[in-house]
Amino acid sequence: MKLLNYLKNIFLQPRTTSPEELTPEEALQINFKVVVVEFADNVEGNCGEIITAKLQSCEGLSVSYFNQPFDKSFLNLESRTLFDLIDKGQTILDRTGADVLVWGCREENKIRLNFQNPLQYETDGDCFISLLDSLYLPADIFKNYGASFPAPLTNLLYGAIISALNLENKTQKIQKKYLLKKIIARLSADNSAKNLSVDYIPFVMNFLSIIYLSYCAKSNEDKDFKIVHNLLDTALKHQDLIQNPIHLGCIYYHLGQLYDATAEHLTKRPTSSYRNSINSYRLAQKYLGKYTYPYDYGLISFKLSNLFYNYWKQKEDLSSLRDSVFYMREAEKIFTYALFPEFWAQIEGRLGYLLSLLSNITDNNEIAELSIAAYKNQQKIITEKRDPLLWARIQEKIGETYFRLGKKESDKDSLEEALEYFHDALYIFENMNLENDSQRISSSISKTNNVISYQ
Repeated sequence: MKLLNYLKNIFLQPRTTSPEELTPEEALQINFKVVVVEFADNVEGNCGEIITAKLQSCEGLSVSYFNQPFDKSFLNLESRTLFDLIDKGQTILDRTGADVLVWGCREENKIRLNFQNPLQYETDGDCFISLLDSLYLPADIFKNYGASFPAPLTNLLYGAIISALNLENKTQKIQKKYLLKKIIARLSADNSAKNLSVDYIPFVMNFLSIIYLSYCAKSNEDKDFKIVHNLLDTALKHQDLIQNPIHLGCIYYHLGQLYDATAEHLTKRPTSSYRNSINSYRLAQKYLGKYTYPYDYGLISFKLSNLFYNYWKQKEDLSSLRDSVFYMREAEKIFTYALFPEFWAQIEGRLGYLLSLLSNITDNNEIAELSIAAYKNQQKIITEKRDPLLWARIQEKIGETYFRLGKKESDKDSLEEALEYFHDALYIFENMNLENDSQRISSSISKTNNVISYQ
């Protein structure tokens, strides 16, 4: 089967319209740093150098080769060595300042590629790729220094790397989308007829789906999401060719991401999309388990919590809100204060909000206390000195919970606690000249004083 011709037929042209784009001058100033690590190969070869050379001609990339010797036995993707892989990759990323790290490992007559970025498991960012996502290439194409390396596979690799960027800077995000658009156009137009055996289909389709989803995730065009769905559906139809179950887990993971994005950006049938995303994420967790691949499990749990919350807003089904709390707790167990302080603080803030909602609906004081504890945990990272405005908003939320407890139980101590938190927030709001916030918190203070005076 001539798979590369098949790709041309399934991978449709991208939209001709585009949101904001950089000028050519601005784009030229942005280069993403990519480091290719010497491959774990049991034969004499230079696959890593070949990949580096191929990528050096790609627009927007600054590519270097890392060949310092170290034991690469952790590249087997087994759960017991996963932490070693992540830690070593993070060390190289820190040392080189790379935006993306490319790992390579030989498996019989194939070369497996994986991609790591500095924020791989530290934020719920705009990157859809997992470290476990594996792109397989035939080892034969690396012969004669890559003389038979086809252009479509270079573009596929290029797209995988751009998709692996996890960016916080808005200008860089625009450049990422601009490059993805050009890569998709090349993949769509290429007429190469290089033979690629059918057993590569699920892995190629998986990465094509990642590339296109990275490009269209915020689209309001139904056809864009249908393209991604067709790619993932093709991958699943060939799942009998997948030997390692974690690769199947990754495909379901991306199917969950697809439905998640569909629910957020398309107004039609959001409830159906929520259900489909939840089902896909749960299927993914069967293969990417809590005790085998905890970081992927934890990220999926975080996404499931947000989905159940959105579903609860649609249906007002209390069990969905409880499920949202459960999955956020699951994420909390994985992304700890010691190892992931920033993401942990985000989780604690979200947990505080969810528990506050649940305590109001169920009229449960113990859950309200758990909400306060979560918010206070968030303030271990979000301090008054570091981020005074966000810290003040957390103080206000804690004060509101204490007020509800104090009013309900006629508990003067809780009401006085509420006043203390409200005054802390007011001090920040006034100093930052935030008139609306100051008026709102002043009203809360007045209301609390009135309740105390009647007790």
